[in-house]
Amino acid sequence: MNRMEFLCIALSVLGVWILPSSFPEALEASLTRLHLPADLAILYFYAMLVGSAVNLPVWRFETKRFVCADPLSVLGLEGLFPHWTELRKRCVLALNLGGFAIPGAIAIYELVHIAAGDNPHRALIAVLLASCVNVGVSWRLARAVPCVGFAVPGLITPLVAAASALLLKSSDAPPIAFVAGWLGPVLGTGLKLHTLKDHPTATASLGGAGTFGAVLLNSVVSAFLPPGAPA
Repeated sequence: MNRMEFLCIALSVLGVWILPSSFPEALEASLTRLHLPADLAILYFYAMLVGSAVNLPVWRFETKRFVCADPLSVLGLEGLFPHWTELRKRCVLALNLGGFAIPGAIAIYELVHIAAGDNPHRALIAVLLASCVNVGVSWRLARAVPCVGFAVPGLITPLVAAASALLLKSSDAPPIAFVAGWLGPVLGTGLKLHTLKDHPTATASLGGAGTFGAVLLNSVVSAFLPPGAPA
């Protein structure tokens, strides 16, 4: 998550407090298109934001050279306080609570609804195709960033997921876009984990740091997609 993505997210959060009579209602109404109860919509949004600061380590390995670790990288503020940065010869692979676990659970929830809906075979094929496209785009764009880990452009993958969903099955566009938009950055960067041996970083967090912005923006973009007529 770079500084521009962090600014977009910060403005979204600020909007919830400044526009209490409009933004929350709009977000709740949009998230119901993802089959989420309205009273849980804002809770999900904040849970992702809070969870973005939590990385769950799953594996550690020693690196051949020193890598920099910045505790503010999970917030997109790496380099703000240079004296907080440390050098170490260790890489940590982690799963981010806000960008991997929470939206991953919602993605499974969406798949259940898609499978129980009208014409589930076509919808599931649309999910598969849209996800493959987004994973490929994310894999192509993902890059290793010192002190951050892997990063993908925040707006590109949500827009690719949205366009793919609308083209493949517009009547189920919001949930299809959500699943594809989450899988893209997570699996796309995951496919590049083997490159850490040659280009190590202090923390490689699936769904966190450099990929969290894309996951969060995908939640917003997919929720605001208008479902089309049954196709």
